Amino acid sequence: MGRHRTLTIRRWPLLGLLVGAAIACASPARTAAQVPRVGPENGALVVVGGAMASEDIYRRFIDLAGGPNAHIVLVPTAAGDDEYDDSYAGMDAWREHGARNLTILHTTDPSIADTEDFVKPLATAGGVFFFGGRQFRLVDAYAGTRTEEELRKVLDRGGVIGGTSAGASVLGSFLVRGDTETNALIVGDHQTGFGYLRGVAIDQHVLRRNRQFDMLELLDTHPELLGIGLDEDTAIIVRGDHFEVVGSSYALIYDRQTTTGRDGTFYFLAPGDGYDLATRRAMRTSRTLGPVPNIERRPWRAN
Repeated sequence: MGRHRTLTIRRWPLLGLLVGAAIACASPARTAAQVPRVGPENGALVVVGGAMASEDIYRRFIDLAGGPNAHIVLVPTAAGDDEYDDSYAGMDAWREHGARNLTILHTTDPSIADTEDFVKPLATAGGVFFFGGRQFRLVDAYAGTRTEEELRKVLDRGGVIGGTSAGASVLGSFLVRGDTETNALIVGDHQTGFGYLRGVAIDQHVLRRNRQFDMLELLDTHPELLGIGLDEDTAIIVRGDHFEVVGSSYALIYDRQTTTGRDGTFYFLAPGDGYDLATRRAMRTSRTLGPVPNIERRPWRAN
């Protein structure tokens, strides 16, 4: 995003308001260089690596959705049951963390997902969250339907979309572990996600399930992709082309285009660290964000 000069007027508050209004009116429309290349143009994403428990992750999502009274739509479709209602156990943690206006949205039938009646809850949603399970079920039910269109509108009007585990992977453009037979295959028979993060593949449970090397197989055939691995109870909060790591463990970056890890495979970002998705540059928090030390910048070289 572009840099902005801060104008401070210490006296004459009315003059400050007038100058601020004049600057706002004179500001040009966002240039092509400022439009996010990877992340959403509007709204935010909360992408969780599974086993979500952190109060901070829940709080950040609820705040981005508009606060405790905001309408949040919960989508449990990936879990695979035929029906869900307001007694679904997945709603309990959201209620415990202060969310007061929750709606379950679920179908396995894309013809139903394509109807005006089904998508009505999305019209008033400040946030939508996908639970875990098998990511191909989300694609089979909602891809190419009116539901998918309305989900995009949630972001367009400044809302938040999130997901955990399978619900995280589906937010990328390449669908990791999308095979209908097994989630052990990182490249399966479903390879297209919802694409809220363009040119990105997202894996989850990476350290807890010893998956940290699996993304390398995908990048062997798709070296242009940015791979993001998330451990359990860890999330990235994405706005535009920047994200921040929150939670209790690590995010992993796999990048064969620009910055690579010191061993040429991947590197770790801790809670509080940031990342520029457009430049593929990691930032470490101190008083201000600065480049992460000890990450070599060199072309990919296979071992």
